[in-house]
Amino acid sequence: MSDGQSREFHFTTQDFQRISKLIYQHAGISLSESKQELVYSRLARRLRATGIKTFTEYLDLLQRGGAAEWQEFTNSLTTNLTSFFREAHHFPVFAAHLLKLGKARPIEVWCSASSTGEEAYSLAMTAADAFSSFDNPVKIIASDLDTMVLETARIGRYKLESVSKMTAQQIDKFFVRGSGDDAGFVKVRPELQKMIIFRQVNLLDTIWPIRGKLDVIFCRNVMIYFDKETQLAILKKFAPLLRGDGLLFAGHSEHFHNADAFFKLRSQTVYELADKLKAERA
Repeated sequence: MSDGQSREFHFTTQDFQRISKLIYQHAGISLSESKQELVYSRLARRLRATGIKTFTEYLDLLQRGGAAEWQEFTNSLTTNLTSFFREAHHFPVFAAHLLKLGKARPIEVWCSASSTGEEAYSLAMTAADAFSSFDNPVKIIASDLDTMVLETARIGRYKLESVSKMTAQQIDKFFVRGSGDDAGFVKVRPELQKMIIFRQVNLLDTIWPIRGKLDVIFCRNVMIYFDKETQLAILKKFAPLLRGDGLLFAGHSEHFHNADAFFKLRSQTVYELADKLKAERA
């Protein structure tokens, strides 16, 4: 690749290949060659922040250890595009499933790539509407690899434009409008926040801090960053966590034809357990 005269730091194809290998090993993210400019711009910020002058030195530092810089490295290379009620066709399916389950027991939901929290809060809003109450049986675990976006999610403060597609009634029900220094922002109401527990989870970890039988897993628009082998490994680990009638929601461009031993398509990017697994849990 051409380094270009305008580059602040020397950046070679070998640097990119080394970065690609490290992020794949650590987070399962598969970087295509087309991502070289993006990788440079994201990690150049870390070189400036650490005072390091070359990518080689930075990657050497990274590999010598230090959990804090590994986290910064990972946060820099993860993409966190999300919005409230993204892929809106999923939420009526989710609401219908909640009502079918009813109030007899707690309903456990895992939002496994929650980013800055919009998806998790959309699930909580859907549950509150479905049961006509914030005091309902739905408990949501919202996780992400990126600690920075998780902190944003925990705070629950968003620009007013991010809720522009919601009705005024929805905004008043689920958010507090900011004033003064917070003008132009909304804050998620605490009644909604109490439905969600945020925690860091790396989907590549051997053991996940997720226990019990789940009723729903949302894992949308993250599998596209993994190769087929990694996707299958994750789906294989999802399956035992779901109840027999549990649902897995995927992103609009994600298709799991290679995992038919574990999941079958129920409706548009909504999966249920394969018949054999469902029978075992009947």
